[in-house]
Amino acid sequence: MKNYVIGDIHGCADEIRYLIDGLPIAPGDRLVFLGDYIDRGPNSRGVVSFLLDLQKQMGTIDFIFLKGNHEDMLLSYLGIGGAHGDMFLINGGKATLASYGLNPNSPSANDAHKVIPPDHLEFYRHLQNYFLMETFLCVHAGIDPVKPFAEQTEEDFFWIRDKFIFASHPLPQTVLYGHTPQHTVYYDLPYKVGLDTGLVYGNMLTCLDVDEKVLYQIGRGKKHVDRTMMQRKWNASRAHR
Repeated sequence: MKNYVIGDIHGCADEIRYLIDGLPIAPGDRLVFLGDYIDRGPNSRGVVSFLLDLQKQMGTIDFIFLKGNHEDMLLSYLGIGGAHGDMFLINGGKATLASYGLNPNSPSANDAHKVIPPDHLEFYRHLQNYFLMETFLCVHAGIDPVKPFAEQTEEDFFWIRDKFIFASHPLPQTVLYGHTPQHTVYYDLPYKVGLDTGLVYGNMLTCLDVDEKVLYQIGRGKKHVDRTMMQRKWNASRAHR
């Protein structure tokens, strides 16, 4: 069994399709998605439809879908949970509503309820806040490094940035996170690895095979998936913890 962890997609349906096609997935493997499937990119609806269809087609694969701050804003905008719904439209939400066929210049939550398919709403509502995977903790934005894990909030999981990124933390796990786009994968081993490489801004979509320490990446508008061995970084980090 191998575990693949995938960074922020943000409405880029073609790239996630090609990335999945380029992964050596086998029965019994696990795919973990770090959230932010929607907003900013051209086809948020297509991303969610693809992931739901993929889950149905690949019944032997374990799918873990985490919630990002953009899904949380959407839920709040729709009035079905979440927070910061007032920020949804100005943070790329108009592109999401347009992908569902709404006029982005005059959207309304009521109209959105009418056009978003029920299975998509269920997808958004049942996203997980985090996923613990032996020596790795998968979460969208990160954790507050000065609080015990039991005291972490959704605001921490979905929104935290510098306080987490530029500090070590006491947890025994390496945190795998997205949310904050970087030009390349951000390594602060053994504490954290940032997997949002700014796909929607013209850069790359990144997937990490955490078992063999291999990166799979595809550039915006590309079809070819690059494969890079990263084992040396983990070997070097053992001396520091």
